[in-house]
Amino acid sequence: MNTSETVFATAQRLQQSGLPYALVSVIRALAPASARAGDKAIVTADGQLHGWVGGGCAQPAVLRTVRQVLADGRARVIRIAPAEEGHEKDLGDVLEFGMACHSGGTLELFVDPVLPRAQLVVIGASPVAQSLTQLAPRVGFAVTLVAHEADAAAYPDAERVITSDELATAVPQIAPGAWVVVATQGRRDVQALRLALALQASQVSFVASAKKAQVLKESLVTSGSDAAAVTAIVAPAGYAMAATTPEEIALSVLAAVVSHRRGATAAPVVEPVIVAAPRVEFPVVKSSCCGG
Repeated sequence: MNTSETVFATAQRLQQSGLPYALVSVIRALAPASARAGDKAIVTADGQLHGWVGGGCAQPAVLRTVRQVLADGRARVIRIAPAEEGHEKDLGDVLEFGMACHSGGTLELFVDPVLPRAQLVVIGASPVAQSLTQLAPRVGFAVTLVAHEADAAAYPDAERVITSDELATAVPQIAPGAWVVVATQGRRDVQALRLALALQASQVSFVASAKKAQVLKESLVTSGSDAAAVTAIVAPAGYAMAATTPEEIALSVLAAVVSHRRGATAAPVVEPVIVAAPRVEFPVVKSSCCGG
């Protein structure tokens, strides 16, 4: 298998495993650099490099940049040129690193992150849960539905359906860092919240009224759950909007998850306040019959 075949086979394997990596391509090489324009490598966050983009002098700058692009999702162009070791200069469109090796030469590389789809775990078999599994894939989430004795056929848009909410069964099947929404709506609420807290999630949201959420949070802390983790549960879930149908509530919840994922802070849901319309008094018009 040649170098190009190795690179693309590795990329396919990592993508199928849901693991992030960067595709590093040489876009310019000045002699006596050992790499050539068009050379490529797959590089992972832990420093594994498959392919060729230059020798040992270039690799520290490549690995450092790979970790940056995998952390923030932004591709970068870097230049590695003869200079004092440790030299680093941001030139706007290019990040320049110094290379103190005697071989000399200059490399310019494009470092492109390839990230797996964000994971959304929906816990519950409610109408809101069903609406979330339908909507979330359309904005880029891979959805896992977890519900006790769930009917997988009812969630055709979910990538995976786990039919038990027992911790020993569900936790090993879900990778850390997922976005978790508990949408049980009265069925196995506490069990679902305990599962959510065990998943090492990026965020846990709970579809419930503020009053109900507070009661259940207190119950979790009393029964031994970590107080800080319980406090961090977002409840009520979603943005402040006049949502009433399951589809509208799912839209509100998902919008807040997307916002938080992109670095913004979602405004908490404000429970609707029903204001009675003012009573309008109409004047009474007296009429008489027969011209009287």
